[in-house]
Amino acid sequence: MKHFDIVIAGAGIVGLATAYKLIEKNPDLKICLLEKEDSVSKHQTGNNSGVIHSGIYYKPGSLKAINCRHGYRMLLDFCDENGIQYDICGKVIVATNEEEIPGLNNLFERGQQNGLQGITELTADEVKELEPHVRGVKGIRVPETGIIDYKIVSEKLAELIAARGVEIKFEERLTNINENQKVSHFTSHVSQQNIEIETNKEVYSCKLLITCCGLQSDRVAKLNTKDLNVKIIPFRGEYYTIRKEKKYLVKNLIYPVPDPQFPFLGVHFTRMINGKVEAGPNAVFAFKREGYKKTDLDFGDLADSLFWKGFTSVMMKYWKVGIGEFYRSYYKPAFVKALQKLLPEIQSEDLEPGGAGIRAQACDIKGNLTDDFLFVESEKVIHVCNAPSPAATSSLSIGDTIAEKITNKLLRY
Repeated sequence: MKHFDIVIAGAGIVGLATAYKLIEKNPDLKICLLEKEDSVSKHQTGNNSGVIHSGIYYKPGSLKAINCRHGYRMLLDFCDENGIQYDICGKVIVATNEEEIPGLNNLFERGQQNGLQGITELTADEVKELEPHVRGVKGIRVPETGIIDYKIVSEKLAELIAARGVEIKFEERLTNINENQKVSHFTSHVSQQNIEIETNKEVYSCKLLITCCGLQSDRVAKLNTKDLNVKIIPFRGEYYTIRKEKKYLVKNLIYPVPDPQFPFLGVHFTRMINGKVEAGPNAVFAFKREGYKKTDLDFGDLADSLFWKGFTSVMMKYWKVGIGEFYRSYYKPAFVKALQKLLPEIQSEDLEPGGAGIRAQACDIKGNLTDDFLFVESEKVIHVCNAPSPAATSSLSIGDTIAEKITNKLLRY
């Protein structure tokens, strides 16, 4: 059995950032980072569109709002220190009709409350000046939004923590958590409770455990939290890529006014750091938690969702939206029609199949889609149970917060 002070499960950007902040604050800690895949950031982090979020969407005072604003600055500083490319290009959020203006106004007020710098309201003509091919009646300019490749950020974090002594172990899946292991400290003759961690390859002992397991976060949390009342429901977000000849239609980032009842931002246009322009995503219920293709199916994952009481309520509440998302997924003209609300000139032949990502969306037993980051904490364990967007932007702030909690726990150990 190998002993560590801290074991972290999950080498997505949140797990990596947590290890980075922990070793920064406590250089003498012996830390192990476990990852079930063969490299870092294979799922949510590695399959997103690479947007640096400003924090305009999130409820003031929420964990998302606080960590996004703090994490934004921390991320840019980290990139500056480590030579990672990014571009703070800004974005426009566009109301395409009069009915969307109240929602747009609410976003503007929320942005002001969250401390965004330089946000401005735009007339229809001013929207055209920024994005000449967009159709809208009013807009908001959000200058602090940017673009980046989070896979590169993750790889740099992994490099830095490994250089500081963190052991990263790939292809090790956490299978059991036992909090009842007693460890005798012979020098002080004190018997303390450590945690025993089992993986598919090894057994570890540690003082404290942190799990940042994304799409598997609820299953990992239930290894030692039997009364967990949330379930991860996977939603696949599918993208098209705009052909090179039509990239001129999008200068930077163009977003619609989101539906306040649904925790997704709607189909939008994103200029990426690699020069491509993406259109999407939709939000399709996925039949496999790590299923990036329409044909991917896992009966265990599907049953896990369908037999969750909360998901039944979600289906009843959002069935029309859900059918629409499936329709756009399988029928390209419907997807194009949704895009044309913002960009009338875009045509089906302008779009090539792009990638897809899976959002790990926590749903409670009452059918509420969790709209904030969610942490489940016990004396010796911290589970990150809901960390969708803007978790990548917020990652260093989330890591810093967890590191502070862990440091305080170690002082009591």
